[in-house]
Amino acid sequence: MIYADIIVDISHEKVDRSFQYRVPEELEKDIRVGAVVTIPFGNGNHERKGYVIGLSENPKFDLHRMKTIRGLCSGEETTESRLIALAAWMREYYGSTMIQALKTVLPVQDKVKAKEKRTICLNVGRQKAEELAAELEKGRCKARARLLRALVQEGELDYTAASRELGTNTGVLEPLLEQGIIRIEHQEIYRIPVDVKEIRPEESRELSPVQKEAAEQIFEEWQKETPRPVLLFGVTGSGKTQVYMKLIEQVMEEGKQVIVLIPEIALTYQTVRRFYGRFGDKVSVLNSRMSQGERYDQFKRAKRGEIQVMVGPRSALFTPFSHLGLIIIDEEHEQTYKSENTPRYHARETAVKRASMEGANVLLGSATPSMESYSRAMSGEYALVKLNARYGERPLPDVSIVDLREELKAGNRSVLSRKLKAAIEDRLARGEQTMLFLNRRGYAGFVSCRSCGHVMKCPHCDVSLSEHNNGRLLCHYCGYEQRRVEHCPECGSPYIGGFKAGTQQIEQVLTKTFRGARILRMDYDTTRNKGSYEKILSSFAAREADILVGTQMIVKGHDFPFVTLVGVIAADLSLNASDYRCAERTFQLLTQAVGRSGRGIRRGEAIIQTYHPDHYSIRASAVQDYEAFYREEEGYRTMMDYPPFAHMLSVLAFGEEEELLERGMEYIAKFIRRVYPGSDLRVIGPAYASVGKVNDVYRKVIYLKHTDEKTLNAIKEKTEKYIEINSGFRKLYIQFDFS
Repeated sequence: MIYADIIVDISHEKVDRSFQYRVPEELEKDIRVGAVVTIPFGNGNHERKGYVIGLSENPKFDLHRMKTIRGLCSGEETTESRLIALAAWMREYYGSTMIQALKTVLPVQDKVKAKEKRTICLNVGRQKAEELAAELEKGRCKARARLLRALVQEGELDYTAASRELGTNTGVLEPLLEQGIIRIEHQEIYRIPVDVKEIRPEESRELSPVQKEAAEQIFEEWQKETPRPVLLFGVTGSGKTQVYMKLIEQVMEEGKQVIVLIPEIALTYQTVRRFYGRFGDKVSVLNSRMSQGERYDQFKRAKRGEIQVMVGPRSALFTPFSHLGLIIIDEEHEQTYKSENTPRYHARETAVKRASMEGANVLLGSATPSMESYSRAMSGEYALVKLNARYGERPLPDVSIVDLREELKAGNRSVLSRKLKAAIEDRLARGEQTMLFLNRRGYAGFVSCRSCGHVMKCPHCDVSLSEHNNGRLLCHYCGYEQRRVEHCPECGSPYIGGFKAGTQQIEQVLTKTFRGARILRMDYDTTRNKGSYEKILSSFAAREADILVGTQMIVKGHDFPFVTLVGVIAADLSLNASDYRCAERTFQLLTQAVGRSGRGIRRGEAIIQTYHPDHYSIRASAVQDYEAFYREEEGYRTMMDYPPFAHMLSVLAFGEEEELLERGMEYIAKFIRRVYPGSDLRVIGPAYASVGKVNDVYRKVIYLKHTDEKTLNAIKEKTEKYIEINSGFRKLYIQFDFS
């Protein structure tokens, strides 16, 4: 006997509640997760439709009280049923409860009241209304008379304007409504998150021969019986967005819909303007800065088929399109496509799965593809299409690498090297713009020497040690620790410690150094409010500032034609993060930063300041040589059994009781070694997570490495069941994460 868990209502606020029903024998072969079924519901056993969210051989309560499914609505697959099936895959693959997965794919939690426009209209002829107005004036009902005369003149009145300008209220309206003299019409209006008034229509631009060839290669792949995801690998400034638009036009002509994922809210401003300019009101946008009402309206418009293109970050992947034709993931290498909440899904794999379920295609775009995507392209799992030249044959910028150790020896203790300072002065004199990028990602806690550039690293894991307040240096992969050092073990210098500079300090240095320069700062502090991204970026685009200083949000995807200088303040900060991907992240960030320069008609320049001028990731980024970086990084990853050349599963646990957390994680590690005793599985930890305690909640992690992903998946499933049946884990919150 099979039993089905069913949710009766997809009005998202009720998604927590499911009911179990008996599956009749004749339906057992056809029923599946996501299926639409008819069921008896409530005391009167009224027939309702429901969605199957889980199947089991175990009843949850007394069989005598359990009702039976009446029928399967074959051929009635809905957008919701497909998203529920996707949630079921996410639950199984990434590890979570079905409710957690459902809340991810049905992201609008609370139903929001629709926004309405109310209009007061005359329900009688104008002559009769004039006569009634005259009678009302005699009877001292001046407000009603005033309203009627206004309606005679205008024909209809906006309800809000009438209240404000004529003093109309319910006391004035109700008698006229009861007598049938007037009527109130209700029209639903959408909360549109983008002000489209200033956006000019954009003509379809002719593709260059290189772009045209790339688009044709992608179309060719889509014509195959089983098309693969396509990786569009194009150098910065090669015009990937123009290729996207050409492909979107084709998909829209076929009556299908498109999801365009972008990694940062900061990219929304320029991306949405370009897409609105090209496709008009067929485009909408989602991001976390929008109000709940705005988000609710965009999902409603998508479900009703009133839009064809949705642009937004990770959550836009679950837009309820009924005729999905294409998913584009721009800057596919970005970390923001990985969820930090359970289920810890990656938008790339989830997009491929959704596309396969709905017969859609997937296009990944990047100037610096992730190691995972490029290795899949090399193996033939993805199709690879390249754009090797900038649009309009514009040259790549000239790049200089400045050794900060030499600056210190020359007596320069400023965050600006002499070369960068001179280059900024030159741009100010020429009326051109400068972007200064502080590579803050992963900076917290690592310890380096300002004299020689030496970084304190773990002897076992080849990642940097993190500095903690207790005076210890700790590795977050294996738990190795040592005392904090007072002198550099490499050169003996006392100038060793954590990096202290931030964007605010750099802004202050710029203000003092370049009197009269107009400076904008873009970081977490300056972009907290709704609309702050657009305000800063539009000001810089309008050339209302000479210098834009900021963190990684300023170097991704933006196109400012008058920027001819990009300065990277400290390239080493991400390079020394306690993460095996740190060299990849550094290469990607630096390549993207360098690519912001010289995108107009004037040649660009980039200056990279670093303590490690010979590091392969910095050298490769300076000449935009992805293949050289990939080959070098592939060797290190293969040697250390890191993804994508091996598979890694993290078991993360959180708890308020440190002792209970330690004991629980030790039990999990022992259980894993017992269920899989093979020597080809590497179990590392338990160790403290990169941040071991947040808000009095302790965090520990176990890393599992194996060459076969299916083996790790089987271990995950067994571990999930072990945790579920042991009550000792109930005070711990445990997540599984595939790297």
